[in-house]
Amino acid sequence: MTAAFRIIDTGVREGRANIAFDAALIEERQAGRVPDTIRFLSFPPTVLIGRHQDLSREIDLDYCARHRIGTVRRITGGGAIYLDEGQLGWELVFHRASLGIAALPDLAREICNAAAAGLQALGVDAKFRPRNDIEVGGRKISGTGGFYDGDVLIYQGTVLVDLNPQRMVSALRVPRGKLAKRDLDSAAQRVVTLKELLGPDTPDLEFIKIALLKGFKDVLGVDAEYGAITEGEEELARQYYDEEIGTEEFLREIDNPAAEDQVLAGTYTGAGGTIDAFVKLEGPTQSILQRVLISGDFFVTPPRIVFDLEAALQGVRLDEVEPAIEQFFDETEVDTLSVAPSDFKASIANALEQGAANG
Repeated sequence: MTAAFRIIDTGVREGRANIAFDAALIEERQAGRVPDTIRFLSFPPTVLIGRHQDLSREIDLDYCARHRIGTVRRITGGGAIYLDEGQLGWELVFHRASLGIAALPDLAREICNAAAAGLQALGVDAKFRPRNDIEVGGRKISGTGGFYDGDVLIYQGTVLVDLNPQRMVSALRVPRGKLAKRDLDSAAQRVVTLKELLGPDTPDLEFIKIALLKGFKDVLGVDAEYGAITEGEEELARQYYDEEIGTEEFLREIDNPAAEDQVLAGTYTGAGGTIDAFVKLEGPTQSILQRVLISGDFFVTPPRIVFDLEAALQGVRLDEVEPAIEQFFDETEVDTLSVAPSDFKASIANALEQGAANG
């Protein structure tokens, strides 16, 4: 069985406008006003941070301002990335039932295998590396991620065709521990481009798109044809841009929370990513959670689960935090979570231990 997809190419758009179009495409697909879609996209020099990341911790904002590098908060989770015209973005937006695979981890594997098959056709030994990378010889050539919003999935990836590694390393604040884990001196050594692998034989973007589409067809059974971008998508994208995604408030929604007075900070890194917890206490004996803010490079779908968890922990006594987290995840429908509930417990516990040590 083949699944019919529309192909659209939105070209190079300013970073926040690109993400606003994602939100519009999801909503239009949910409403049934557009079909399942494969979108190709490109960015001017831009740093994208994940939905739950701490802005100042992930990006050198001064460097980005001096070099006119855009700064954007995504609507998907995961870590910060640098993009420019040297990378080709691709994404699939489709109904849960379209490919006959319901679970996001299974879909991620199959979509990444499909993209890898397309890259293999270009002459590189691309392979899926769980949980969401495509690699050549242990170096990342494509990072991916996605989430369900109701019955519609958006799954995104990039192909590193060319890259200015110095600009990437300067724009991003890559933790030394993350590099040491892979015995790397810099983030640039973690990635590889088609230009490095293929040299003068590097194909142009149109040829790369054709190869990816063939991979999606062969592995996923997708039958895709180019179609038109609708006026409804463009109008809704402008609305998302103006009201949320294009605003500084959305970008700075999480920005250096540890700098606030009397905030305790803790972190925990597990197999599925890093969770940072910022905790403020209240009460005569400082034994009640006044507020918890959670950030990190983990994936959760739908993303609003994190905000719901923060709300659920407000006003909870310290001796009831772990049961409250367990109850929240027992009672909440989560499509996928790269980290475990125990990781949230550990991160908050580390923040509280800091408070006890300082007290």
